[in-house]
Amino acid sequence: MSMSARPPLGRPTLEMVAKEAGVSRATVSRVVNGQPTVNEDMAAVVHAAIERLQYVPNRAARTLVNRTSNAIALIVPEETTRFFQNPFFVAVVEGITARLEQSDFILNLLVASSDPRAKITRFLASGAVDAAIFVAHHAGDASITDVDRRIPTVFAGRPAGEGAEGRVYIDTDNADGAHRAGQHLIQRGRRRLATITGPLDMAAGQDRLNGFVRALAEHELEPVGVEVTDFTPRGAVRACERLLARTPDLDGLFVASDLMAVAALTWLRSAGRDVPADVAVVGFGDDPAASIAEVPLTTVRQPSIEMGRLLADAALRLIDGDADVAPVTVLPTELIRRSST
Repeated sequence: MSMSARPPLGRPTLEMVAKEAGVSRATVSRVVNGQPTVNEDMAAVVHAAIERLQYVPNRAARTLVNRTSNAIALIVPEETTRFFQNPFFVAVVEGITARLEQSDFILNLLVASSDPRAKITRFLASGAVDAAIFVAHHAGDASITDVDRRIPTVFAGRPAGEGAEGRVYIDTDNADGAHRAGQHLIQRGRRRLATITGPLDMAAGQDRLNGFVRALAEHELEPVGVEVTDFTPRGAVRACERLLARTPDLDGLFVASDLMAVAALTWLRSAGRDVPADVAVVGFGDDPAASIAEVPLTTVRQPSIEMGRLLADAALRLIDGDADVAPVTVLPTELIRRSST
């Protein structure tokens, strides 16, 4: 099969099913379309091949039998409360819906936190949606295994671990943003620097830690503390408690999300630390709460709404069979200076 005939992201084709089943393409098409002209034994062989290859009819095929869903799934393998409380997710959804308003497609939300693989697999195989957008995926997350063989799929952020190769994703330049944060703290005269990261089984957590450490290394410094947590305010508070217990003279803190940074800033002040005189704080995201925190937060702005718009646009183009969709798009960041530094 020529390169031009290959489906986006290597999804199985009708021709591949026909070869696997040892029948003609026309026979597979009749089985897929539910036509009664194929005998039961032959249909069983075709269905078995479809199952082995995890073949899902594309949009054009569904349209022929009036099965186009005109829906895109937003899949979030996280706890429901975490999804609705996180400003990043809200901004991404805003961008997705803004782009879909220009189309005939609607957005279906699936938030699945406990063993989501079976539910997500059934959902994607059901034909209920024409494409999927994955947000908040972790390394080793079984729910994304071979997902793009079932349906056109786009990822918000680089899939962690070895999952990025061959997949379409829209990401923020997390490493560069964290590098900017570290450089800014050093430029403000801080030398006892620590960071509170997100989970390191997520690409964003890894990249923000690596960017921060690189900024310090350029000035022959090392972090006096690295606390790995879960992108939640509670996790940030506990991380602050541990950091100050070990390093009471801490004078600079980079926190890998604004949601955590605002909680850390509030706790530091309650513990008697002046921000920024004693401890300068930089967050990541430029969420709405950053500018109205009790000490307005210096932070790294990421274009989350634009990310959502690009995610939806890529999904729509994949549905239409566009072979020119860029596999990787990385959006720039910007340091926003406020009173916390």
